[in-house]
Amino acid sequence: MAAVDVKIPAALASECGGARHLTVETGPEATLGDVLAAIGRTHPRLERRLRDEAGRLRRFVNVYVGDEESRRLQGLDTPVEGREIQILPSIAGGA
Repeated sequence: MAAVDVKIPAALASECGGARHLTVETGPEATLGDVLAAIGRTHPRLERRLRDEAGRLRRFVNVYVGDEESRRLQGLDTPVEGREIQILPSIAGGA
């Protein structure tokens, strides 16, 4: 087993008991989708904020695997072994 570190933004920490960092145990060939599914088993409210009913990442959520945005890689099929994951909700607003 390997472990993947997931950084949680302050705006979503309440969905996982206030945690700003999660460690997810994974297999050696785990993907981003596997990590999100594991998070969903322990923090279902957080997963609902990240993925839609079809299991896709919500439009307003950006997930970085290493230094790359997951949509520019292989999306939910992006391998995660040895890489940190950071969740960043999009911020909207203006004057």
